[in-house]
Parts: sequence; C-alpha cells; structure tokens
Amino acid sequence: MDIGILLILITTAIATSVLGVFLVLRKMSMIVDSISHTVLLGIVIAFLFIQDLASPLLIIGAALMGIITVFLTELLVKSKKASEESATGLVFPLLFSIAIILISSKFKNVHLDLDVVLLGKIELAPFDKIFIGGISIGPKLFYIMLVVMIINLLFTKLFFKELKIISFDVALAATLGFIPFIIHYLLMTLVSLTAVSAFSAVGSILVIALMIGPPATALLFSKDLKKMLLVSIIIGVINSILGYILAIFIDVNISGMIATVTLLMFLIVLAFEPKKGIISTIIKRYKLKDEFTFLILVFHVHNHAGIESEIKCENIQKELKWSKNICKKQIDRGLKSGIFIIENNLVHLTSIGNDFYNLKANELRV
Repeated sequence: MDIGILLILITTAIATSVLGVFLVLRKMSMIVDSISHTVLLGIVIAFLFIQDLASPLLIIGAALMGIITVFLTELLVKSKKASEESATGLVFPLLFSIAIILISSKFKNVHLDLDVVLLGKIELAPFDKIFIGGISIGPKLFYIMLVVMIINLLFTKLFFKELKIISFDVALAATLGFIPFIIHYLLMTLVSLTAVSAFSAVGSILVIALMIGPPATALLFSKDLKKMLLVSIIIGVINSILGYILAIFIDVNISGMIATVTLLMFLIVLAFEPKKGIISTIIKRYKLKDEFTFLILVFHVHNHAGIESEIKCENIQKELKWSKNICKKQIDRGLKSGIFIIENNLVHLTSIGNDFYNLKANELRV
C-alpha cells in the first residue's frame, strides 16, 4: 500500500463529495457526468494555443468549458423545447465527441490518452513527485488535490447560507437579495476544476462516482445539510480506502474498484438504513402485520367470550381463516405474554389481556 496514493484518494474524495451534496440536493447529478466529460474539450482547445500539457492554463480552459456546458444545457431547458435530461443528453455527447475528433485528428503524436481521462492512472502517481532542495515531499497530484480540496471546503464554508437556500428554494434566495446564478456558476466552476484536476489521478468515471455516490448515500441517513456534508465526506473517504485495499488484494484497477465499492455502499445503506432502508421497511411491515394479526385474535376472543364454539383452539383457526401455524403462533404469543389462558381447550383473556384489549380499543377510537 502506497501512502501517497492513499492521500490522493482521500483528498479527492473530500473535494468531490463536499460539492456533490449540493448537486444531489438540486437534482443535478447528470450535469456532473456531462461536465466531467466535456471539460476534455476545454483542455484540447487550450492545448491548441499553449502546446504544453503541463500548463495550468489547461485547467482554466477546462473550467470555462464546464461553465459553457452548464450554460448551453440551461439554454436548451429554458427554451422549453427539451427537458433537463434531454438537454444534458444533447450537449454532453456533442462537446465530448468534438474533443475526441480533435484528439484523433490533431494530436496523434501527443500524449492525450482517453483511457487515462476516463479511468485514471493513479498507480503511476507516486512516480511524479515534487522536490524541494533535492528532497521529495510527495506526489504532485496529492498537492494539486489538496489545494482543490481546501478551495472547495472554503467555498462551502463561506457560502454555506447561500448554498443552503438555493439548494432548497431558489425563489426565496432571490427574494432575500442573493444572486442565485452567481453562486450556481461558482459551484459549476468548482465542479469543473475538481473534475479536470482529478483526471490524471482517478479519471472522470471515479470523479462522477465520488461526487454523486457519497452524497446520495448521505441523503439516506439525514436531510440536515450539515450532517449530510459530514456523512458524505466520511463515506467518500471510507469508500476510497476500502476500494484501494480491495483493488490491491484482487489486483484490479483502483478507480474501477472504488467506483464499485461506492455503488455497493449505496445499495447496502439503501437496503439496511434503520429508518427507511428497504430491508428495514420490510421488517417493519412484517412486524406491523404480525401485531395486527395478534390484535385480531385478542378482539375475537374478547368479543366471543362465553361462546365456546368460537373460542375453541381448533375452531379459532377456521373462524379467522388462518393457517394452523399462524393460529398456533399467535396463541402461543398470548400465552407467553400472559394475555391468554387456556382452560378446557378454550382461549380466555386474563386480567392482563382485558387491560391490553381496553388499551388497544381506546387507541383505535382515538
């Protein structure tokens, strides 16, 4: 395990997941996919003029293209000729295809690798180090992502109130004197900056996974914005560390494994989250059904007290049209809790049972 790779993954996870919270809340998840691909065109166009892959101006070109992507998408949506999904589906392939055409026709002898853009090559990150006074201080990509992470965290802290309001109510933000579109485009600029900064490290696919997966998972836990941000960051870091360890153990692509772990984490939380998880909901419904079945038996015994044919153990099953197993289970439950007593093969309510009946009857009346 390389500590440099681990640090790059952790800083990338934090940088992406903190912005992703606001995108998920604003239902803009698809725009991340769009931006993470179209910024490639910004890199290519900037390279046409600069002719230097190491130039920081490539990042500026990419960020600008991200803003253009959002602008063109929103322009189509405002025309009312296309939905947001359709507009994204039109703009994203167009700009990305132009980038691929330019790369294949203009830069055949230049190292602009599409596979690296999509999947990243973080395995090679430790070989590109920063040296001060001849001493290595760590991978270059770590410091790049560290700066991006700090910028994103500062942006979130400084504009937290504005981001919160425009995430839940844009009209209210405008009424309170905020300028929603400025915050919106600042957010999109940072999304573009984060995407292009992480290209050579983790690739655009993992950028999408880390920017959407952890926030979507955090949303299952809480709708409180501060909690969502914290949980999103924690989940992003856990997914990155766990994915990295599994990738080393299985010997597969690191970015692909982290993206897979991110999806699995979401599905696990979706299934087992205590309040609204699928499995938890099924268990709650089963318990509620079981409770209702028991109440039916209690009410039946109370309402037919003194009618032997109705409260005989073998007849209750027929009267309520239950299976033998269900009937036996509910009678045994009543016996164990002291609600029922059996005398001469007849089921009766005890004093505890009568109190239980009165309590439930009053609750139903209310």
